[in-house]
Amino acid sequence: MSETDPLDIFAVATPGLDAVLLAEIEAAGFAGARPIAGGVGFSGTWPDIWRANLELRGATRVLVRIASFRAMHLAQLDKRARKIDWSAVLRPDVAFRVEASCRKSRIYHAGAAAQRVSRAITETLGAPMAEDAGLRIMVRIEDDLVTISIDTSGASLHKRGFKQAVAKAPLRETMAALFLRQAGFDGIGPVLDPMCGSGTLVIEAAEIARGLQPGRAREFAFESLPSFDADAFARLRQTTAAISPETGVRFFGFDRDPGAIRMAEENASRAGVADICQFACIDIADLQAPDSEGPGLVILNPPYGARIGNKAPLASLYRTLGSTLKAQFSGWRVAIIATDQNLVRATGLGLEPAGPPVLHGGLRVNLWKAEI
Repeated sequence: MSETDPLDIFAVATPGLDAVLLAEIEAAGFAGARPIAGGVGFSGTWPDIWRANLELRGATRVLVRIASFRAMHLAQLDKRARKIDWSAVLRPDVAFRVEASCRKSRIYHAGAAAQRVSRAITETLGAPMAEDAGLRIMVRIEDDLVTISIDTSGASLHKRGFKQAVAKAPLRETMAALFLRQAGFDGIGPVLDPMCGSGTLVIEAAEIARGLQPGRAREFAFESLPSFDADAFARLRQTTAAISPETGVRFFGFDRDPGAIRMAEENASRAGVADICQFACIDIADLQAPDSEGPGLVILNPPYGARIGNKAPLASLYRTLGSTLKAQFSGWRVAIIATDQNLVRATGLGLEPAGPPVLHGGLRVNLWKAEI
């Protein structure tokens, strides 16, 4: 495959946020964006894959399909895997690993399928197979249709490279970005999180406002592929939206835990947005809207109470949150990530779900929205 060959690209989405990721990909100008089970498909070249990894805030990872064929048994899988021009997509000096899944197919043993494809690559290309390799080849067999893809991302794309300090039950950056988009945040106006933890929502909003590439400080698996052009990618990494000339604080994070506030400040500093963020140790009942800012977005990921038998203390917290926001944040929008409809109703804010449930930490959460 050359740098200009059209490729079948797939961006993996957090379950439940597929439509929000589709909107982001369409806004980013990628061609042929369409919903596919588990994410979003689109077309492009290798530079488009580099840009998708570098700039998409909501994708979990980016895959590229390199082959698709039918196979009814392992010998057929082996034979057809050997016909793939592996030298066009892999380097013989870079270790790889293969992961397989089988569903409703006559080939039902995923381990055996992965072994056959691994052996085909090793014997035709010479590349070494290693269980801990950073480059992953993915084999999916469904209804006897084999789809082989390369994971071009490597580590999950929520790993931006800045958040070294993490609070309890952290929200992944990819989810934070999509929840912000679902809440209507477009980079303009202030954002405030009254239970900010390690600052993920606040920092993500500040990066969006500044037009910073989420992948600007990390490495990707595609850098070890023969299609990679280091100079071209370096130019792409330098290409970013204009940095906001504003230096005033527009993004606010509060929490009762001094340790969480310290973590948030450190993370914001590493991300390069500390100058437009403010963090402080403040109780929910003492919240006030920033004096110098017009109405904006209050967004938070409060405790869910999913594993707590007595939810009375949480209901009191949600009621306090609602009464404080109604008293101090007139004209603002509010978005709450929550699992329990009864706790959400306790705020008295008239919140409604913004979309389908989203899987998060084994739980189903919703983003609930309202205008105050």
